[in-house]
Amino acid sequence: MKRHVFALTIIFHALLLIVVYVFQGMIFPFIPLYGFTPLLLPIVSTGVAVYEGRDAGGIFGIFAGVLCDVALNEPVGVFTVLLTVTGILVGALADTVLMRGIPTYIVSCVAVLIISAFMQIFPLLFFVNVSPQPLISTAIWQTVYSLVFAFPLWFAVRTLGVRAQRILPSGTR
Repeated sequence: MKRHVFALTIIFHALLLIVVYVFQGMIFPFIPLYGFTPLLLPIVSTGVAVYEGRDAGGIFGIFAGVLCDVALNEPVGVFTVLLTVTGILVGALADTVLMRGIPTYIVSCVAVLIISAFMQIFPLLFFVNVSPQPLISTAIWQTVYSLVFAFPLWFAVRTLGVRAQRILPSGTR
């Protein structure tokens, strides 16, 4: 049955989400590249939305957002709402209009990372009155650094979805 494949896919991707959270929140902060750390959870959430659709994108958006809020010490709910909405939107577009492939995934990742960077600099820009030039520069470099990990994470997300379909016997799908 289709829901067995969906459940197995959710379990596999949840394990990937935990591994990525450990890297983003507990490993990469200690090895920054020129002071920048990558933002990986939005990439995984976007990948799940592109390849698994609206429902999985929304579910993973919620969990990736909560983990992102915790890892980045952001106000509760900022990334939770952002990644849930983008997961549902990207998943719905992948279900209806966009082709499911690496070009759609990369373009979606760039869009989600730019929106995520803006959400991070928004309070500093408008409430603390920090100069926009260093904030925009940091946002650009964080986005570029994060995109370096887009291809390995694409491979992981895509492989886990296909693997879930292969594990179940034909009669249970």
